[in-house]
Amino acid sequence: MGDNITVLDDQNFWATIEGSKMPVLVDFWADWCGPCKMIAPEIEKLADELQGTVMVCKLNVDDNRETPNGLGIMSIPTMIVFMEGREVERTVGFRKKDDLKKMIDKHL
Repeated sequence: MGDNITVLDDQNFWATIEGSKMPVLVDFWADWCGPCKMIAPEIEKLADELQGTVMVCKLNVDDNRETPNGLGIMSIPTMIVFMEGREVERTVGFRKKDDLKKMIDKHL
């Protein structure tokens, strides 16, 4: 996993999201998920490109069930953009880096 990606879990999720002064993109994923593996390099490129502008995070849904359940996540990969601790946008399934960037740019 890239150096510019923050790993979240059920314990630190809300403190991290609510404590961020910048938008936060969270990738909800699992090891067994094919599309999650396909999107991982796209997320890493995005994290490198947006370093200092957007906090990019990943949360493994198998290891942390409370947070995705609380957010109503039914399918993975799910990417959610948070601003000031609130969800502002969500997408499900494989997306290219440029599509994810457009989703985030709307909130910058």
